[in-house]
Amino acid sequence: MLKRSLVFLYGLASYALFLGSYLYAIGFVSNLFVPRSIDSAPDGDFIGSLITDLVLLLVFAVQHSLMARPVFKRWLTRFIPEPAERSTYVLASSIALIALFAFWRPLGGIVWAVQDPFSVAVLYGLCAFGFLLVLVSTFLINHFDLFGLRQIWLYLIGKPYQPVGFRMPGLYRLVRHPLYVGWLFAFWATPVMSLAHFVFAIATTAYMLIAIQLEEHDLIDSLGDAYRDYRRRVPMLIPYTKSSAPQEARATQG
Repeated sequence: MLKRSLVFLYGLASYALFLGSYLYAIGFVSNLFVPRSIDSAPDGDFIGSLITDLVLLLVFAVQHSLMARPVFKRWLTRFIPEPAERSTYVLASSIALIALFAFWRPLGGIVWAVQDPFSVAVLYGLCAFGFLLVLVSTFLINHFDLFGLRQIWLYLIGKPYQPVGFRMPGLYRLVRHPLYVGWLFAFWATPVMSLAHFVFAIATTAYMLIAIQLEEHDLIDSLGDAYRDYRRRVPMLIPYTKSSAPQEARATQG
């Protein structure tokens, strides 16, 4: 029982760290309410700052994708209890994100700056919509399973874990990856696009496009024709760009 309780507390702590880093990310990207944001005053030479930022983004991307691969999960669970695997992923992702916040080096320079008050409000609204869409998307596919809480709870009470399964709720009938759509809105909708923000948005967009390919490769391996049919009928990121028919499928994978 002690082992189960420790795994449960570990999972709760990992989730708490995620919540804190997610809330900080909102302020970091939108330059609101946090001491260090994506557009804080430049504090170093341009080339050194750019290299630092790209390395931080690369570390996050590699961690996020490597730990999501089935082969890594199988390796990791040789050393930790299987119910703690997802919580460990959440913990590592949060640490990588916090490192990015802590060591990010603004670059100076402006790519665009919107002055019209109405347009500024619209762009901030779209950014807020993006962060909200990310959160809503996680609940549609089972927020508690995605962040490891369901796994540690079932382990605590001694019940076997069953995967959530393959389904297609709500927004997943419009696009296959509404969570990534949310991130795109959050990262690109800004009234002032600094050079540092622009680098961040381009790098994270490139990462998401690559991550989608890796994720869908794993989904096809595990689900076969069911996911192939879903991918054929439902567009990846932009709604209504494919003909679609009513479905009853959506996979959770990460």
